[in-house]
Amino acid sequence: MSRYTGSTYKRSRRVGFSTLETGKELLKKPYGPGQHGQGRKKKLSNYGIQLKEKQKIRFSYGLTEKQMKKIFKAAGKIKGIHGENMFKLLESRLDNVVFRMGLANTRNGARQLVNHGHINVNDQKLDIPSYQVTPGDKITVREKSKDNKVIREALDKNIKTVEYVSFDKDKLEGTYIRFPERNELTVDIDESLVVEFYSR
Repeated sequence: MSRYTGSTYKRSRRVGFSTLETGKELLKKPYGPGQHGQGRKKKLSNYGIQLKEKQKIRFSYGLTEKQMKKIFKAAGKIKGIHGENMFKLLESRLDNVVFRMGLANTRNGARQLVNHGHINVNDQKLDIPSYQVTPGDKITVREKSKDNKVIREALDKNIKTVEYVSFDKDKLEGTYIRFPERNELTVDIDESLVVEFYSR
């Protein structure tokens, strides 16, 4: 399956959830896309409710269905709560850590930075967005990319920080300190429904 290149705003409106984590997508049009978006809403079946929760995660982290299934299976092999383990793996993706550090305004932008070779992990160039970062890993902007316009603009706009990632704006380097706790992530996704969806 190829990666989605359409409107992020439409995707967010389809699931009634800000996949960019800004809330901007739903400010002007807090209803579904299309000519029937403002019409009477159909009551979703259990399957529809589970699918919607799964799509929230997929759209937020920019995953294909194949990648989503792979993460779900990997989370099941880790000791602990399946749904929470899934979030830990998602938050540990290199593109997501770059996004959390504020080096890009969106996860798509962070993915592009990684793909184009602007990021080092433990002083080694890495261009695989899905690479699983482990706590203690050092993430840095490559020396030749430190004046990158996109990175600088993102850092100027960034005001959100998370406690499980540290970042030094002057040195353009940071550390993935630890896995996030579930209460540090969005409460607008019920991951137990996603577990039910894939466990059918």
